[in-house]
Amino acid sequence: MAPAFACHRLTKRYGATVALAGVDLEVERGELLGLLGPNGAGKSTLTKIACGLVRATEGAAEVEGAPAGSAHARRAIGYLAELFRFPDWLSADELLALHQSLAGSSGGASERAELLELVELSEARSTRVDAMSKGMQQRLGIAQALVGEPQLLMLDEPTSALDPIGRRIVRDLLTGLRDRGVAVVLNSHLLSEVELVCDRVAILNHGRIVARGTPHELVRPRGVEIETGAGLRSYPSATREEVPALVAELVEEGEDVYEVKLLSSSLEDAYLEAVGGPAQPARELT
Repeated sequence: MAPAFACHRLTKRYGATVALAGVDLEVERGELLGLLGPNGAGKSTLTKIACGLVRATEGAAEVEGAPAGSAHARRAIGYLAELFRFPDWLSADELLALHQSLAGSSGGASERAELLELVELSEARSTRVDAMSKGMQQRLGIAQALVGEPQLLMLDEPTSALDPIGRRIVRDLLTGLRDRGVAVVLNSHLLSEVELVCDRVAILNHGRIVARGTPHELVRPRGVEIETGAGLRSYPSATREEVPALVAELVEEGEDVYEVKLLSSSLEDAYLEAVGGPAQPARELT
């Protein structure tokens, strides 16, 4: 079975500017991939090529085995842009009906009701867009991206305008989509959200993938700290497996041990290291 999205040696040039420089990437069905990178790294160009809005200069991109931009690929993909704008005068239900018409969806009222329930906007069915908060509009945008039951969802900063409750709703929604076999490419600068929800991360910089892997694979252990009666002891090269022996040695020496901390870098640290940003202090593992 073909992956939900795949690209091979994907290159895009705008005159002398290279937006993508030979990207190889696969997103499996039911996988949540975090696509990270600074502004101008090529994330939006990659997304637009997947959606068929931009043509690659070289290389190939496919959605469910079909060329990106083809009729099959377009039917299989849902997209929410970062800077979207909906007609102010439409209600939530009317907006979804419009997108059903554009997508050729035959889901009707039942599909619209299900989507509004998924993003917890059932009570806003008749509310006009101009009467909604930015967070409500963001969740409505996710609902419209799901019209027609796409198997690949491209979301550009979907939680940027949401409060903590709204972000939790979206995280639960994305987890539910993964369970249903829907693949999601999540473009976000909120690295804590990506770390919580994504199965895998790809970091773009200057049009190239400079790091990839699970969030756990990208972070690094940074040693152990042990709080004793005599003060804080640091073991920068120690691993989790060495903790029992370290504690036993301290106790044998007559030390009172009060707390053990495993230190680790975060996804933010891995991101900054990959794109050349400043290093950050290690965090505690809980």
